[in-house]
Amino acid sequence: MTKTALITGANKGIGYEIARGLAAHGFTVLVAARSAERGTAAAAALRTEGHRADFVQLDVTDPESIAAAAARIDAEYGRLDVLVNNAGIARYDGTALPSEATVATLREVYETNLFGVVAVTNAMLPLLRRADDARIINMSSDLGSISLAMDPESPYYKLAFLAYASSKSALNMATACYAKELRDSGISVNAVNPGFTATDLNNNSGTRTREEGARIAVAVATQDSPPTGAFLQDDGPLPW
Repeated sequence: MTKTALITGANKGIGYEIARGLAAHGFTVLVAARSAERGTAAAAALRTEGHRADFVQLDVTDPESIAAAAARIDAEYGRLDVLVNNAGIARYDGTALPSEATVATLREVYETNLFGVVAVTNAMLPLLRRADDARIINMSSDLGSISLAMDPESPYYKLAFLAYASSKSALNMATACYAKELRDSGISVNAVNPGFTATDLNNNSGTRTREEGARIAVAVATQDSPPTGAFLQDDGPLPW
């Protein structure tokens, strides 16, 4: 039976390349996006390459949208094998110093990068429980590593993007919490780091291609016996 993967924020960037990579491995990919126009176009583009792809309208900050997406997947597919929580945003105030950050900006970032992940994961868990060897993959960032942030030898030591970095640190802890709850369920839960990838998130200033950024998520989704409760990048584990 063909496996099914839901990727949030999959109409462009890393999310699209994750969908493309999983489709190449034989998955039916559900391209989740807020915009019906962009999501439909992305799914159509994948189908022109011979892949199985379908658009699912999903706004990770909208409970009604999340519930409708879960109900549709239940009705049409009956289960979910892989959930990739990819949708994310980055915002900062002023010159990006923590002392210039506003609570409003933090709330906006956390709505997508953390609260949206929790809401989507909880809605999709009944579908994931029906699959054998299901996987939850959370797209995190090395900017969320507290160990790297406090290491004077790290390239991230001088950076202090409070809203974005702390949201990814919180996502890492959420990953650990879900991994502990689901350890005996057959569902693995991991956070992955795509690296500094050129996307709209950073005005395409990254040093990695979108295909390279997608590689780790595709690898964890398709490998035999993946770990659970890990923070991973292409060359191995990252420090929390």
